[in-house]
Amino acid sequence: MPLPAQLMDRVRQLFHLDMPDTLIRKTTVYRCLDGKTLLCTTGANLACGKANTDRNPPALAAWCWAHRQSDAVPMFVTGHDTIYRWHCTDGAPSIDATVDAVDARGFLSRNWKPAGQ
Repeated sequence: MPLPAQLMDRVRQLFHLDMPDTLIRKTTVYRCLDGKTLLCTTGANLACGKANTDRNPPALAAWCWAHRQSDAVPMFVTGHDTIYRWHCTDGAPSIDATVDAVDARGFLSRNWKPAGQ
């Protein structure tokens, strides 16, 4: 469903946007959680879909095989939706830490902001 007009000003305020309404409507989604409306605007680093909680992603295994002792795995490999920070040990992926929280519906909490003030 398209973003309701009454949420447009709130989206601008929450995400510090200075762009036309048409672009905001193309990049912003909303959903409900516990009776509240939440907003997310996609961007280079903002994933609005469900969080990636996979502890054995195939792309990561291939990257670590090629970069056997890497201290960090770049986000172009992990995706911006992962909840983990990764490194490679002897060609295998390893989790350093869980760096993002997931809400009750499985979305990255940090990317979703309440529409209510």
